[in-house]
Amino acid sequence: MSLESSVEIKPQVVCTDCIEGLKRLEEKSVAAIITSPPYNIGVKYSKHKDSRPDYLEWLEKVFVECKRVLADNGHFFLQMGGIAVDPLIPRRVLQRALNAGFELQNEIVWVKSVFVGGKTYGPFKPINSKRYSNRCFEFIFHLTKTGEVPLNGLEDFEYNGNVWLIPYKAVRGKKGRYNHPAIFPVELPRKCIKLSGIPEGSLVVDPFVGTGTTLVACQELGMRGLGFDIDEAYVASAKARLRLTESEAA
Repeated sequence: MSLESSVEIKPQVVCTDCIEGLKRLEEKSVAAIITSPPYNIGVKYSKHKDSRPDYLEWLEKVFVECKRVLADNGHFFLQMGGIAVDPLIPRRVLQRALNAGFELQNEIVWVKSVFVGGKTYGPFKPINSKRYSNRCFEFIFHLTKTGEVPLNGLEDFEYNGNVWLIPYKAVRGKKGRYNHPAIFPVELPRKCIKLSGIPEGSLVVDPFVGTGTTLVACQELGMRGLGFDIDEAYVASAKARLRLTESEAA
């Protein structure tokens, strides 16, 4: 039995390498992929450091598998950010997705923090530098196989622009981030799913699921969610988080 056929409405987290997990899925079986890969900037995760010399080549292999499993009318939302000393990280990663055969259909800017009318909305990590300004945004690259896939959420004004202000609560230490050093807010995958307009019960995959943020959005919107992570601690944290959100919604 293929992996995706066993995924029910309740989201599923699998502890495995993302390429191996994707290889267990049938061709064109996934309606949407929503993910944020590591940035390869030396972040210390639970059991590994985010620093590998073959980073871009490895990601291209991941993207090749993503293209294989994605439906012809499917959506791939790739969230990436840069750092002050290397702002081109998102562009390099995007090029690898294009090399894998994807088309860039939309480029969305996720505004994490903005200063308006004398007030700051949303936190940011200050940069202690005389050369660089604070980075208050990241990218969401909307990729498809043809560049011509309809976005059925465009009739809703909340989702039809390409600048998304999604502030998030500032947290101190990893405990406030489910013991994970880098997570995005649930509203981000929620907006991606709604923008795509995929029907309820569709299969949404996050190859780098971390603590399960994408799957929480799937849980809320009635999607079949599937995520992969190589770290047992993050998988356990994601499962506990999903149980908690399920009980809170009951």
